[in-house]
Amino acid sequence: MIATDAQVRKLMEELKKHGKLGLAAARAGLDRKTAAKYRDAGKLPSEMKAPRDWRTREDPFEEVWPVIRAKLVDAPELEAKTLFEWLRAEHPNEFDEGQLRTLQRRVRDWRALEGPDKEVYFAQRHVPGDAMQTDFTWCNELGITIGGQPFEHMLCHPVLPYSNWEWVTVCHSESMAAIKKGVQAALFELGRVPTWHQTDNSTAATHNLADGKRGFNDEYRALVEHFGMKPRTIEPGESHQNGDVEALNGALKRRLEQHLLMRGSRDFESVTAYEAWLRDVVRAANGLRQTRLTEELSKMRPLVVERLKEFTEEDVLVTSWSTVRVKHNTYSVPSRLIGQTLKVHVYDERLELRYGDSLQLTVARLAGRNGHCINYRHIIWSLVQKPGAFAQYRYREELFPTLVFRKAYDALVDRHTGRKADLEYLRVLHLAASTMETEVEAVLERLLAANELRDADQVKLAVRPARSEVPHLDAEPVDLRVYDALLSEVAS
Repeated sequence: MIATDAQVRKLMEELKKHGKLGLAAARAGLDRKTAAKYRDAGKLPSEMKAPRDWRTREDPFEEVWPVIRAKLVDAPELEAKTLFEWLRAEHPNEFDEGQLRTLQRRVRDWRALEGPDKEVYFAQRHVPGDAMQTDFTWCNELGITIGGQPFEHMLCHPVLPYSNWEWVTVCHSESMAAIKKGVQAALFELGRVPTWHQTDNSTAATHNLADGKRGFNDEYRALVEHFGMKPRTIEPGESHQNGDVEALNGALKRRLEQHLLMRGSRDFESVTAYEAWLRDVVRAANGLRQTRLTEELSKMRPLVVERLKEFTEEDVLVTSWSTVRVKHNTYSVPSRLIGQTLKVHVYDERLELRYGDSLQLTVARLAGRNGHCINYRHIIWSLVQKPGAFAQYRYREELFPTLVFRKAYDALVDRHTGRKADLEYLRVLHLAASTMETEVEAVLERLLAANELRDADQVKLAVRPARSEVPHLDAEPVDLRVYDALLSEVAS
């Protein structure tokens, strides 16, 4: 029987109580002879094990190990799996798949005993009120829906590393507008300002310098200086330097997941309702950090400045294509604005396009570059008069607002030759723009199901039924003598 450390500890405790070996052995679950051995030795089983200097089975890699070791010396980053695949190719039928783990252990041991030094990470001492770290994290894995529709979004996540106080705002990209909205929302929630603001090397905050380093963008620097903070960033490729907020990103999403499970639904009636729920969850978590937060707040300066506008402004010229280009993306606008200069308020999630002081259009902002958002209602009035432009129109796919409209066009192509199908489809689209798209879609769906879609007039009649005739009514002449008689009676 092999004794465990726990059993021998129990044996020693019993011997100290009464000194009776037999009784102590019984209570520890040990044989009397085994108990006597450990009593006399005065050591635990783990302390009496001699290191084994022999192998229990033959090493399958003994002959090829010098070659493997040489490759590891030349390229320490080589993985055991890569080396194993190379061995099987060099020595067919000599190694089987089950021996991979053996090679992985040998490579692991080589790295520990002979491998190159690894980078050391140094635990940091956080000073109360010294800095705020800000990062972005995608939250699509939470499965949030707004009104039943999937809601793809990020959270801007400022954190105070000393107390782990945190705040969040919903955003759609790592833009300057998102940083501005998130940072000042956190500062106004705190009512205090730290000395430093730290972020990673996102293009919203920094840009490449001629010497290969990163410098702060003017707009980001102005934001930080407005609140009386000093900017700092992590080294390129050293995300661990933002480790506190990176770790809290995961903790935040785990907390949100738990609250969603308790809520019983991931659907919210609006983005505003979702944001309010987020604030409630984060405030509850911050309530558990009050002791260290109080210490932080006592070291921070009061917030005395006003809020900055959460948008930037751009002037754009409306092209003859009835489009504007904002932040490297293209958007359509009503054609009456062609040739005019519009002022655009660029928010993180939307664009507001104004002519003078008059708001003309609000559109969701596109992420990334070289995207486009074309609303067929802005151009259909001209396109229906120039149907020949439809076939090669750069943004033609945007002229199929739903799959039903795409199927309708395909059905018209099957029925008509030449440009006739294009013209009939554009007339259908014109009808959708001038009436209700949903009504036109419903008619198209019904006609497609019956394989009866022929032309736009057929759809127009279904959407706009013929007016019922109003019957003609002959009005009888009014006899004014009745009123004369009434007036005579009043006078008398």
